[in-house]
Amino acid sequence: MKALSVALLLLALLVSVHKTEKSFENQKEKNVSKQEALNESQLLTMQDTFSSQAEDLARRKKNEERGHQLYKMSNKILKHSKSKKEKEEAYQLLTKAADMGHLKAMEKLAAALLFGYHGPQNITAAVTLYETLAEKGSHKGQTALGFMFSYGIGMEYNQAKALVYYTFGSLGGNLIAQMILGYRYWVGINVPRNCEAALTNYRKVAYFIADKLEKNEEMPVEKVRLMEKSENLSSNNDFLDWDVHQYYKFLAERGDTQIQKAFYYFLKAAKAGNTHGMAFLGKMFLEGSVAVTQSNASAFKYFTMAAEKGNAAGLWGVGLLYYQGKGVPVNYTEAFKYFHIAAEKGLADAQFQLGVMYHSGSGVRKDYKLAFKYFYLASQNGQPIAVYYLAQMYAAGTGVFRSCQNAVELYRSVCELGSWSEKFLTAYFAYQDGNIDSSLIQYALLAEMGYEVAQSNSAYILESEQVKILSNDQMYPLALLLWNRAAAQGNAFARVKTGDYHFYGYGTKRDYVTAAIHYSLAVDHHIAQAMFNLAYMYEHGLGIPKDIHLAKRWYDLAAQTSPDASIPVFLARMKLEVKLLFSEMHLFKQFTSSRKMSKLDTMLRPHWDLFVLVVIVILLVLLIRNR
Repeated sequence: MKALSVALLLLALLVSVHKTEKSFENQKEKNVSKQEALNESQLLTMQDTFSSQAEDLARRKKNEERGHQLYKMSNKILKHSKSKKEKEEAYQLLTKAADMGHLKAMEKLAAALLFGYHGPQNITAAVTLYETLAEKGSHKGQTALGFMFSYGIGMEYNQAKALVYYTFGSLGGNLIAQMILGYRYWVGINVPRNCEAALTNYRKVAYFIADKLEKNEEMPVEKVRLMEKSENLSSNNDFLDWDVHQYYKFLAERGDTQIQKAFYYFLKAAKAGNTHGMAFLGKMFLEGSVAVTQSNASAFKYFTMAAEKGNAAGLWGVGLLYYQGKGVPVNYTEAFKYFHIAAEKGLADAQFQLGVMYHSGSGVRKDYKLAFKYFYLASQNGQPIAVYYLAQMYAAGTGVFRSCQNAVELYRSVCELGSWSEKFLTAYFAYQDGNIDSSLIQYALLAEMGYEVAQSNSAYILESEQVKILSNDQMYPLALLLWNRAAAQGNAFARVKTGDYHFYGYGTKRDYVTAAIHYSLAVDHHIAQAMFNLAYMYEHGLGIPKDIHLAKRWYDLAAQTSPDASIPVFLARMKLEVKLLFSEMHLFKQFTSSRKMSKLDTMLRPHWDLFVLVVIVILLVLLIRNR
C-alpha cells in the first residue's frame, strides 16, 4: 500500500513536470515568434532608413553636381562677358548654385552682395550667407565676419570678435586674414605689438605672392588718392615700375586681344633695328602667349640680336637662356657674364639673377654678402622678387644681421602686390560712378589689411557724410581711427586731419594738447596747414603756452612753405599786429577795465578773431575806395 502511494506520487510529479515543460516550450515558441516578428519589423525599418539615406545622398550628390555646373557656367560668363545683362544672368546662376549649397558659389555670392559687384549691395543678405559659411568652416566666411565686426558693418562694432574670426580665418589658410593679423601685430591693434607674430603672418602671404610674381601671375595696381581728385589713373604709359610687355601680358591673361597688337608692334620695331623691340620679342617667345607660340630658338635669336647691340634686356635674356638651359646647354659661366654686363647697365632683372647665383652658389662661389648687395640693388630698381629675397635674408640673418623689423617691412611690401590690390581700381571706379557705399567697403577692407592709401581714402569717404550703410554716430569715430592709422604710416596730411579732429572734437572729445602734438609732428613734414594751425594755437594759448613771437614765426614759415597760405597768413598777421598795437597803447586794457567793457570782452572773446578780421577788411575796402 505504501509502495502504491509512492508510485502515485511519482506519477503526479512526472505529469506536473511534463506540463511545466510543455508550457515552457509553448512560451518559448511564442517568444521566438515575437522576436522574429520584431526582427522583421526592425529590418524593414532599417531598410527604409537606409533607402531614405541613400535617396538623400543621391539627391545631395545630384544637387552638388548641378550646383557645380551652375557655378562653372556663372564663372565662364563673368570671365568673358562685358554686357550688364549677361553679368546679371551669371549672378542668377550663381544664386541658384548657392541655394543648392555649393560652397564656392555661396562665397562668391556673399562677396558680390557685400561689395556691390554687378548689382546693388545687400549687407543683411551678405551677413546671413557669411554666418552660414563660417558655420561650415569657410575661412572666407570667417574672415569676412571679422572684417564686418571690425567696422560695425551689418552688425555690432566689436574688435574682440573681429580678432577671433580673423584668427580662425588665418588658421584656415586665408591670406587676407593672415595679412590683417600681420598688420595688427605689427602696429598693436587690439593685441600687444609683436614683431615675430607679424613676421610669421606676413611671411606666409609673401611666400605665396612671390611664387605668383615669379610666374608673372600678379600685376601691381596704381593706388589713387581720392583727396587728390585725380582725373585719370596714370599720367604716363607706364604702369608702376612694370614694363609695357608685362602690361600687355597681364591683359592677355584676361583674354585681351591687345597682346596681338603688341606683338606686331614689337615685330615692326625689331625689323626697323629697335633693340627694345628685339628684346621684347625675345621675352614674348620665351614665355609664350595667346598670340605667340613659345619658342626657345626664336627667343634666343631675338635676345642675341638685342644683346649684340648692347641692349640690357637682350643681355639679360641671353644670360637667362644659358642659366635655365632653354634652347642652349646650361652654361653658368656664360650666364654670369651676360647677367653681369646687363647689371652694370642698371637692369633690375639682371641684378636679381646675379643675387640668385651668389645666393645659391650656381656657377660661382656662394657669397651671401654679394647676394645681398645685388638683391638690394635690384629692389631699389623695382624688382619685387628681390624684395622677397631680402626679407628672407633679414628674417634668417643670412649674410646680414637678423632684423625682424626690416624683414616685416620687406615682407609687407611684397604682400601688398597681391591680387586683392585690384580692389583699388574697382573701388575707385565705384567712387567715380557714385557708388559710395561699394567704394567704402572695398577701401575699408584694404585699409584693414594695412594699405595706407586705402586708410586715407576710407576716412575721406566717411567724413563726406555720403555713406548710407553706417549710422551717423559711427562716421567720425571711424574716420578718426583711419586718419590716425594713416598718420602712423607717415601720411602728413592724415596727421593734420587727426589734429583737426582733436581740435574741433570730431569723433572724440575736444583736446587742444593732443591737437598741438599732431600739428607739431606734421610740421616736420613741412606742411603749411600744420604750421598755420600751430601758429594760431600759440597766438591764443590753446593746448600750449601763449607765445606771440612763436606765433608770428610759424605764420611766416607757413607763407614761405606754400604760396596758397600767403593770403590767410597776411590776414592772420594783420589781426595779430592790430592786437599787439592795442596792447602796446594800453587801449585794450583800458577798454576791458570797466565792468561794462568786461562784459563785452567776455561776450566777444571766443570771436575776437572774426571781429578783428572784419575791422581789417573794412579798413582795406576804405583804402581801396579812396585810392
